Amino acid sequence: MRIRSILARFLSQPRSWFRAVSERDRLEAEMDAELSDHLARLTEDLIRAGKSPAEAARNARIALGAIMVNKEEMRASLGLRWWDELGADLRYAVRLLRKSPGFTAIAVGSLALGIGANTAIFTVAQHMLLDKLNAAHPDQLRMFYWSEPKDGIVNEMWGWWDDLPGSGQVGTSFSFPAYEQMRRDNRSLADVFAFKPYGRMTVTIGGEAEAADAEMVSGNYYSTLGVRPQVGRGIQESDDGEVGSGPVVVISDRLWTNRFGRAADVVGRSILVNAAPMTVVGVNPPGFTGAYSAQGTPDILLPFSMQPIVAPREIGSDNAPSLLQSKSLWWVLVMGRAKPGVSTATAEAELNVTLNAAVRATMPVKKESVLPRLVLRDGSRGQNPSTDELERPVYVLMALSGLVLLLACANLANLLLARVGARQREMGVRLALGAGRWRILRQTMTESLLLSLLGGAAGLLLAWLVRNALPRMMADSWAPPAFAAKFSWPIFLFAAAVSIVTGFVFGLGPAWHATRVQVSASLKDSGQTVTHRRRGLGGKAIVVLQVALSMVLVVGAGLFSRTLMRLQGSALGIQSHNLLLFSVELPETRYPKAAGTPVLQRLEERVKTIPGVEAATLSYVPLMTGGAMNNRFLPEGMQRKAEGNPSALANEVGADFFSTYGIGIVAGRGFDGRDTAASRKVAVINESLAKKYFANVNPIGKSFERGRNHPDMVEIVGVCTDAKYYRVRKDAEPTFYASYLQSDNGLHEATFAIRTSMAGEALLPALRNAVRQVDANLPMLDVRTQDEQIAANLRQERIFATLTSGFGVLALVLACVGVYGVMAYSVARRTNEIGIRLALGARPKQVLALVLREAAWLGVIGIGVGVGAALPLARLVKSMLYGIAPDDPVTLAGGMVLLLGAAVLASWVPARRAAGVEPMVALRHE
Repeated sequence: MRIRSILARFLSQPRSWFRAVSERDRLEAEMDAELSDHLARLTEDLIRAGKSPAEAARNARIALGAIMVNKEEMRASLGLRWWDELGADLRYAVRLLRKSPGFTAIAVGSLALGIGANTAIFTVAQHMLLDKLNAAHPDQLRMFYWSEPKDGIVNEMWGWWDDLPGSGQVGTSFSFPAYEQMRRDNRSLADVFAFKPYGRMTVTIGGEAEAADAEMVSGNYYSTLGVRPQVGRGIQESDDGEVGSGPVVVISDRLWTNRFGRAADVVGRSILVNAAPMTVVGVNPPGFTGAYSAQGTPDILLPFSMQPIVAPREIGSDNAPSLLQSKSLWWVLVMGRAKPGVSTATAEAELNVTLNAAVRATMPVKKESVLPRLVLRDGSRGQNPSTDELERPVYVLMALSGLVLLLACANLANLLLARVGARQREMGVRLALGAGRWRILRQTMTESLLLSLLGGAAGLLLAWLVRNALPRMMADSWAPPAFAAKFSWPIFLFAAAVSIVTGFVFGLGPAWHATRVQVSASLKDSGQTVTHRRRGLGGKAIVVLQVALSMVLVVGAGLFSRTLMRLQGSALGIQSHNLLLFSVELPETRYPKAAGTPVLQRLEERVKTIPGVEAATLSYVPLMTGGAMNNRFLPEGMQRKAEGNPSALANEVGADFFSTYGIGIVAGRGFDGRDTAASRKVAVINESLAKKYFANVNPIGKSFERGRNHPDMVEIVGVCTDAKYYRVRKDAEPTFYASYLQSDNGLHEATFAIRTSMAGEALLPALRNAVRQVDANLPMLDVRTQDEQIAANLRQERIFATLTSGFGVLALVLACVGVYGVMAYSVARRTNEIGIRLALGARPKQVLALVLREAAWLGVIGIGVGVGAALPLARLVKSMLYGIAPDDPVTLAGGMVLLLGAAVLASWVPARRAAGVEPMVALRHE
């Protein structure tokens, strides 16, 4: 009972305080009424005791005490005194900041830049690394991974995989029969479903074709994710039965808006997907991500049962009728939802038994074979492929933006320290009048927090204004932004937390200095000189820190900018200017196997006849896209092994590929009319491949074996110069080129390269007409120039160079503000000393040199500290550099000169002011 009463009293106090604060006018009126009532009653009692009314009123007021004192005691009992004092401190702080607009603008502006940069980077980091799938309870989702030794039984994969430390590999793809058995035998998860991001498919709506990102899913996909379409229904079990049993699709909100105008009767409409008729049965809700990645939004989703009809492929070595029946090819992604009460370790152990049984039932397993081991990982963000690629760069950017914030905070501390020094007489008066040191500390901290909150608000506004700058930088120039930055509650909380921590941590030092004022000395006429040396040393230490941080940022900007310059100036081995690119993807339903080759050949011939086209060709893998094809390369006479045969990069290209791209033929010939589907297969190898396998012999006329499942012999007819293939960073590697006309299965994807001196916009109508004449339902995809493609290949380097350069400029500005502030403060405090120097015969030039020398020494010390910090930090990003070392002397020397010059320049105005001091005025200064 006693505990209950104590708890009730403890909980009632916050309620009373909140009621008193929120209903302040009513409280004040009640206090006045209560005190008036007490006074009236006491007066009446005294009159009844024989006092006259005037004497009774006087005695009653004396007995009751001062009304204001009573009201203050009542406010204190309710906990309102500190609230009132906080309000008074805020009002006083606002008045002070309004009286010093220059100081306020510099402090708030510095913090806005630092907090805004951090908020903008955090917004991107949250989207790329922290956002979760748009599904019910995404934390319950578990992504299926597997790991095995290098010589394991999984040899054919279509999907993501990576090497493990040592000699293992890890992947996320499973064969469809293995998935079916795992789902059938599952007892440890609530359910298991499969999906596959299939890439782009051609969707024809109302006679207009376009490419759409497609995802194939199992029948329990929507039910397990817990997602309900906003219109219609999702894919159901009945749609994912026998082959062809579910000719249905669920479309995205974007596709519904752009192609159907958000028509209410969209359900039931018929569209063509890779020329196969499909019926729209639902529309996904806005923001739906699918299961693959929190950053993606598939345009169409269709059941696996339609794979053999919509997207037939022959990839596996077991020659299965469809991918759904292939036991050798691991290609589908699998995810499950955790079952309440079953731990991940328990589920993983039970599913490993199921996977082993599925592998033994679907694949030939030798006695010595090591079976893959199943690993369950967090599936709340899907496979999230962007994490591996962007995690380190994003963290590096966050670290650099953190240094900018630290610079801004140091600037705030320096400004506050100088301001406290200028107000020491005021603080002395306050202390002399009875104010406690804690009260001074609180008042000064209130000013600091107010400044930081204003800076945080301005920084949040700045981040909102530039919120789409990074998404645009991360997108291809010919494509829409990679994503739309969303300002959610975590963003606001991040900005608020950074602002409060900044104001508290970096305002505490100056506030503490304000409480250490010596009252007697500060009230004297010369009191302001008592502690200026100590405070001056504190300000100079902060300036050294600012210069050091600026040196780190300037060196980082220099390294990344020089990396981009080196990459842009590197020899690619091709003539990239005046090349226009576009891609086509032929539906395999309409052009099975080799039927696509004649279509591409006709399109190539039509493109060559367009006025303004100087040369045209096509290739299976476009250059500088980050993708490449690898194929077996076994020179004639070399013994084939069961595993570990040599390989080389490969590409299938048109006859004019080398002349269009400006790649020279140094021996033999390129492709011509002799190379047809019926003639002997030929290839052109590059110089690197020739040096590797034919160092002392003429490779022309030699043959090699290519292909894994159906190897064939290919004759070398030419040697070409080296050209970079898939990344500007990667030097030219051993590569061979084959004629696309001799491809056994034909091409269904190709990128055309057109050399022209015309503007791309002027040529596009004729190109679209040429494509339409070949196939009216064939969309032109990814129209861009080769230079734009190369720029996209350097996207990460360009982002780093741009952002670090911006951070470097901010660092220079903030360092200059810091140097200017401390030198101006030093000159103002030393006016008396400077006057004495001038009176004793010092020349103005000597005073000028004195101030500049002091600023230069601050810069030199800061630069030394900064170089010491920059060198080890630069080694951490060594893998992100190209063509330069982390201790690049040009970058270091340039940063030193730039910062030293900035420090001297920033101190020039205070130095001129010191040199122009009149001795008599200076001697009377204090």
